[in-house]
Amino acid sequence: MRAVAAGLVLAAVLVAGCSTAQPLVDVPASLTTLPLPSGAAVVSNVPGTAVESCDATASLRPSAEPGPTVQKIRKRGRLVAGIDQSTNLFSFRDPVSGELQGFDVDIAREVAREVLGNPDAVEFRLLTSPERISALQDGTVDIVIKAMTITCARAEQIAFSTVYFDASQRLLVPRDSPIQGPGDLAGKRVCSQVDTTSLATVSRVAPKATLLAVRNWDDCLVALQQGQAEAVSTDNSILAGMAVQDPSLHLVGPSLEAEPYGIGVNKSQDDLVRAVNAALERIRRDGTWSSLYLKWLTVLGPPPSPPQAKYRD
Repeated sequence: MRAVAAGLVLAAVLVAGCSTAQPLVDVPASLTTLPLPSGAAVVSNVPGTAVESCDATASLRPSAEPGPTVQKIRKRGRLVAGIDQSTNLFSFRDPVSGELQGFDVDIAREVAREVLGNPDAVEFRLLTSPERISALQDGTVDIVIKAMTITCARAEQIAFSTVYFDASQRLLVPRDSPIQGPGDLAGKRVCSQVDTTSLATVSRVAPKATLLAVRNWDDCLVALQQGQAEAVSTDNSILAGMAVQDPSLHLVGPSLEAEPYGIGVNKSQDDLVRAVNAALERIRRDGTWSSLYLKWLTVLGPPPSPPQAKYRD
């Protein structure tokens, strides 16, 4: 059994790609002799992931013309960005300085540069995954940049920028594990977060796997380290952050599902969507995107080309 103290976990990780949380059932005591993380449970009857068909990744064309939302932000003097502090590599708190840093943090600063002319004119508000959409709808934040997958269901509630990062769902296992892909998951316990589409994807590609649902991604890491799960499945970007924390783990297998990340904006604020897209267009063109990838994400491999923008107007 791989017993590693939970205190070794340097940063929790969350996920993009939420769906309705599934009902939880008690974990049989025979599954483990160690206590599972609080709220962990085995789930069953997880609905399959529907194929996206609404073209949700198509956004509004960039514009530098300041509309009412952008003017309001400029009058305030700061951009308010919803983010988290525990997604290693994307948005996490440096253990030495205590400052937020990561790929998403730097992207938010580039949006502030575009809107306000100052990359430091950004106020970060910490959000949980269930708070992301409501925080945009009620005006608590201007944007949400939190490793959030663009989906048809979300696009009915909020607006999205163009895709700023292409993630894909994969598997994380110990290096000495025989698991090499979804075909090896029958009878295995796979951990994922309860309020994400990751569970549904595993249920679809490995219907004979046992699904362990937890409240937070760091709980999946602890469950894997303690031998209470044999694999974790979510976005490769989040799994890579776990592997950095524990080098005895690695990613395996093919992509199980595409996970395009977008910046969330209130659905009524088209001018802000266009300003955000102007920032993303600039960093694709001037090499900033590639520089940020090299700064934070080389664990995922050599830098790809930035995601190509897709517009609907």
